[in-house]
This record gives sequence, structure tokens and C-alpha cells, in this order.
Amino acid sequence: MGKYVLLAETGADIPDDIAKRYGIWKVPMHVTFDTETKNDGDFPTTEVFDYHKNTGKLPKTSGSTPSDFEEVFDRIHARHPDKHILHLAYSAATTCSYQSALIAAKGRDYVTSIDTKHVSAGQALVTIFTARYLEEHPDCSLQEIGEKVKQLSGRCRMGFLPGDLEYLKAGGRVSNAAYLGAKILSLNPLIELIDGKLEATKKYRGSMRKAAPKMLEDYPVSQKFSKEVIAFVYSPGLSQKIRSVLEQRAREMGFSEVLWIETGCVVSTHSGPGAFGISGFVS
Repeated sequence: MGKYVLLAETGADIPDDIAKRYGIWKVPMHVTFDTETKNDGDFPTTEVFDYHKNTGKLPKTSGSTPSDFEEVFDRIHARHPDKHILHLAYSAATTCSYQSALIAAKGRDYVTSIDTKHVSAGQALVTIFTARYLEEHPDCSLQEIGEKVKQLSGRCRMGFLPGDLEYLKAGGRVSNAAYLGAKILSLNPLIELIDGKLEATKKYRGSMRKAAPKMLEDYPVSQKFSKEVIAFVYSPGLSQKIRSVLEQRAREMGFSEVLWIETGCVVSTHSGPGAFGISGFVS
């Protein structure tokens, strides 16, 4: 990618093979189980689900710290001293990572951080398409690539259906009354990322087997997605049968590229097992 090295938090959930393909570095976010804090990506996501099942509690998640960024910045710079580090940050409205990066970048003029205002698959799409742009324009200026990132971020949309509302309740994101009402009526809230913040915008009735295809028929159309790509984000527990149905339908809808992105430990802590979401770019 010429003059640049891309960096994103592990909460972007960029698949390892894609990160390797484009030379994208990752800085860890964190998950805390009682008094033990672990790096996102260093342990199986199922540990999050097992912990909740055994304790009735959710682990706590936290963003990357200034020291996390300092360590990664220094490692990248030691390996690529002639390149500029472009950090495409996890939404600053949801965690401290962006501010941590700004603190760590003081005295390091080879680092630029940009708030993508996205998380998980949305952040992943912005980062991946930035990498593709840099492959085609390796000598572009920092101002030009900065404008491209902001353009991609502005065009990107993401919404998801939680896999288990118990996780939203345990995390204090829905009340007991709302949780019980949704369970009784078999409703799945659509959570969208709007201006960097997570907001519930509508509800789909039925099991995930019914709700996910309904969302696929509705969400890309209502958002006016371009057909260039659609990214499906899911947490462990979403059945292969549902995934196959969604893949086939996306192809029938004319999407040129279908990406599957599995949530890591940080995002899965909030979505629960078996969650499903969609991300893409508006036309």
C-alpha cells in the first residue's frame, strides 16, 4: 500500500486472512472477567458465552489504551520506518480507543487517526475499502486518503439483530419490561449505528430464522445500498443453514461481493450468540 500502513482495533472484526492480504495491523481491545482482563482476539469467543451462562453476568469490555497504541505504533514504525500509520478508529462515541490513539500519537508525527464512526463490520468495510483504494493509488497524499476514509465512513451503514436479548438486558441496554415484552411477542430489535451511536430503530417479529431474511429483504433497500458489496456480520451460534439461505438470497439480489465477518469477543459480549447483522455502502 505504498506509503501507508493501516491499523484498526480488534473490535473491527476484520478476518485474519483479509488483514494479512492487505497488511492491516490490529490493536487489542479488552474483555474483563471479574478481576481478569484479556485481550480481544487472544481467547475463544465461547468463553464470553460460557461466563454468562455460568454466572448470569456479562464480562466488561473496554477500548484500547494509550499504552496499547504506543506498543503497536512502535512495532509498526520499527518494521516500516518510512511509512505513515493510518489508524481507522472504532467509533469514538462508543469507546475510548480513538482518544487513546490521539494521546499515544503525541510526538509521533508518522501517525494519523480518523474516527470511522463505525464498529465491527462497518469499521471493517471502511478499512478494507481504504486498503483497496491505496492499492490502486499508492502515492496519494495524506489529505486525499483522509478524504476517502471520510467518504467511505459517510456512505457506510450497519444494523444488526442481537442473538439473545438477555445480553442486552444484562448489559443494562434494555429494561426488564422491554426485555419481557420482546420475549413474549417474539420481537427482534434492529440496532443501527447512527452518527457513531447504537440505536434501536425497528423490530422484526419471529425467530432469527425468519427475522434475518426479512431484514435482508428490507434493510439494504431502505438504506439504498450499492450492489458493489454486502457484509454479513454474525456471532458464533448462527446456524449454517441460515447463513446459506442469506448468502443465496444476497446473490439473487445482485450483490457482486458477499463478505462474512464473525464477531470477536468484544462485539459478541454485546450481541450475544447467534446474532446477525448487515453492512454496506449507500449508492
